[in-house]
Amino acid sequence: MRMLLLRLFLSFMKIGFFSFGGLTMIPVINDEVLTYGWMTADEVMDIVAVAEMTPGSLGINCATFVGLRTAGVLGAIFASVGVMTPSLTLCMLAAHFILKLKGNQVMEHAMNGVRPVSMGMLLAVAVTLSQTTFFTGAGVQWNLIFIAAVCGILMFKTKITIPKTILLAAVLGLMIG
Repeated sequence: MRMLLLRLFLSFMKIGFFSFGGLTMIPVINDEVLTYGWMTADEVMDIVAVAEMTPGSLGINCATFVGLRTAGVLGAIFASVGVMTPSLTLCMLAAHFILKLKGNQVMEHAMNGVRPVSMGMLLAVAVTLSQTTFFTGAGVQWNLIFIAAVCGILMFKTKITIPKTILLAAVLGLMIG
């Protein structure tokens, strides 16, 4: 059992290191799982389909499902921690160096450049998603614009939490469709 848990951890750590997240993980997951005979190709595709439908990262969902199927709850934990290890390691290293370089003029200038770029990227995503959500082949979706406006105003004015905002949007969607 120990060797299986270690193999799950190392396999999913490899998946975390050598894929870029999302759909790029599927071939690597497929290869690892089939190589060790943990599942059949059909079972892997079923796991990927379920992982896509459930909330959260595809990699973590697949790791959890494969680990659970292969070695129970401990397998799910080891596989999930394995797939998260590369990202967590890089984030902790980055945080360490950012804190260590706090006050450094070069670092401050770099961070001042990153902030507007990040805001621009967020705005670009919002515009792209708005175009496909609010403006469809059927015309302008005024009901969706109304729901988004109400939720946005409440989020900024009353500091309503994200789960409550999602619930509000769902209720408004059911009421005005």
